This record gives sequence, structure tokens and C-alpha cells, in this order.
Amino acid sequence: MKYLDEYRNGDIAAKIIAEMRRLLTRPWVLMEVCGGQTHSIVKNGLDHLLPEGVELVHGPGCPVCVTPLEMIDKAHAIARSPNVIFCSFGDMLRVPGSDGDLFSIKSLGGDVRIVYSPLDCLKIARANPEKQVVFFAIGFETTAPANAMLAWRAREEQVNNLSLLVSHVLVPPALEAILSASGNRVQGFLGPGHVCAVMGYSEYDPISARHHAPIVITGFEPIDILEGTLMTIRQLEEGRATVENQYSRILNRQGNLPAQQLIDKVFEVGDRKWRGIGSIPMSGYHLRDEFFRHDAEKLFDVAEIATLEPEVCISGQILRGIRKPHDCPAFGTLCTPQHPLGATMVSAEGACAAYYAYGRHLSPQGADKLHQIVPGPVPDDVSVKPREEREYSHASR
Repeated sequence: MKYLDEYRNGDIAAKIIAEMRRLLTRPWVLMEVCGGQTHSIVKNGLDHLLPEGVELVHGPGCPVCVTPLEMIDKAHAIARSPNVIFCSFGDMLRVPGSDGDLFSIKSLGGDVRIVYSPLDCLKIARANPEKQVVFFAIGFETTAPANAMLAWRAREEQVNNLSLLVSHVLVPPALEAILSASGNRVQGFLGPGHVCAVMGYSEYDPISARHHAPIVITGFEPIDILEGTLMTIRQLEEGRATVENQYSRILNRQGNLPAQQLIDKVFEVGDRKWRGIGSIPMSGYHLRDEFFRHDAEKLFDVAEIATLEPEVCISGQILRGIRKPHDCPAFGTLCTPQHPLGATMVSAEGACAAYYAYGRHLSPQGADKLHQIVPGPVPDDVSVKPREEREYSHASR
């Protein structure tokens, strides 16, 4: 299948890895930003295929994982309220708060509903005018346009029994926080492909220049990730630090301008807390004042909720690329996808959940469970053509 088979091709992967070996003169630590990239890496064993000296660490790009525990508890408090229909995407229903999850609230009689689009909430609100319908609007910039459209239409169509509990976070401030932190190990990034499809990637230029760190916007298939890794290594070895676009078959520098305009009309940027990391200045979206009638935090008395994370959990260090899931004493024992303790296990996109799903809790590296797209050793005498001449370049435009 076009755009799938060539991005899972073992021969192409072998050539890319051989080119990495040819270029490499010293160790490098790279971070993939997106949770989807992390899962592709672990599922396909890509980190085990890389040359010795190239380390991939896992970033904060799982939206469910970084939704703070305080916000989860606010959602649960609202969902328990009388005359409330609480709507969410399915991946939030099993995320534990301080006292249970949305599934348990539903089992006790709460009206909790899974929706497949934010706009489904408009139909629910119109059909239940006597109820308050609340949508849990979480995610990165990727989901912001659809959530902004819900708020916009609720105001324009005067659906006044519909509100949003907003917990949107932004990727660029998180990368800035990681690079600025003491003890940072990250020297380059595989940037967020889906986020940049909406927002473009020009806002990463000053971050790359300020910290002299390459940022390569990267896709999600195995060849995408290997090529993005190669492009990042090439910059590091040449002493360059710019923003490049590996995922050019999907996105461009400007992004989706109509989507950005809608976001700007509905949301404003402010401080936001990230689970496992803490508060990052100007790192999240909040509803503008003109949408106050649709702001669940203002409509419900849930402003101050104090929470505590489990002390044993090291998810904050994992999200900053300092440690790996198998470094955690609770990983695979006290903390599992069925009973998650911390941010990176609560969602299927989290790094700990990925390690667990693909067997890396069974041994220190879980190598016996890896599915490798390149069988056997990679020949040392294979080189990769320049980007414009590669046989897979037709799929990268």
C-alpha cells in the first residue's frame, strides 16, 4: 500500500542505519517528542537497531499523560455533579484520579458518555436542555481546532447548557523547558509531526537557535523515524542546528492557517501545569473571556483541588528524557496499564505503557519480544543516497 509499504521497508531501513554508522563520531542523545513516535520505536525495536552511541529518550508528547492530576480530579468532581452529562474521548475514561476514574463514576450512576467528535456534544446538549453538558477538552495543538469549533458554535448558536473543561498544552514551551533544565541530556529532537500539521514549524526556529539544538519534524512510520534520526545526527555531526521537515509529505512550514485563526479566536495562551513536570509558563490554551458562559472551570466550583502523585513514580524524569521506564522500581509490578501509578502509564501512548505492551517489563531490555523490521545484521558497505536522489524520496515530498 502506497505511503505504508515503503515506510516499513527493511532494505531502506538498513541503508539509513548504515549511513548513521558512517556519520557517527561521538555519542548523541535525541528525544522523540510524540507518544505515537515512542510506540512506533518500541513496537518495531528501532532503538535496538540504532548504532551504539545513539540514544533515543522519550518526551512529553502524550496528551493524556501530561494532563495534570488536578484537572483529572476536577473532571471527576464535575462528572459526579447532579444534572451533568460529562462527555469525553474514550482514552480519558480509565485515567485514574485521586479517587477512581470516569468508568467507576459511570458505574455508580454518573452520566458519562464517550464521544467521537467534540461536535457530538452539540447534539447531546440540544437533546437534553435541562442538563449541563460538559466536554473534557484535552490535548496538544492537534486537537485544539476541533475543540475551538465546539466552543465557537456553542456561543454562536446559543447552546448555553454546553461547556468545556479545557486542559490544552503546547509543545514549544515544553521543549524550551526541557532544554533549559539543569541536568538536561537532550541534544536534538524528533519533532511532533501531527502538531506541526496544524501549527507549522516556524515557532521552533528560535528554540533551535537559542539552544543550538537540531529539531527535525518527523513522522510516525519506522522509516520516518529512522530518517528523522539520521537527519538530526547529520546536523549534530556537522555542527549545525536548524529546524528541518522530514514529514514533508504531510505538512509544510505554515501549517493549517484557517485552523490557527480559529484557535486564536477562541483560546488565549497562559500558564499550564503538566503532569509529571510541573507548571510551565505560557504553555497552554485557556478559553477567552468572551466564552465564559462555556468555561466549565468558571461554571462549576472546582477551582482548588489539592492532589499528590505517588512518591515511587519517576514519570516526570521519563517525560524530560532523564530516565527510562525500566529504571522505575514500580514498572511492571506496582505500576501496570491495569493499575497505573503515574503519567506515562495512564495512556496507551505513554512511554511506560509502550514498554509494557511490547514486553520490555519481562527482562531489562525486553529484547526477546522485539519485532525488528531489519532482520539480521546490517551490512557496513551500504550507503544512503542524498535526500533528493533516494529511492524513497517520492514518498517524502
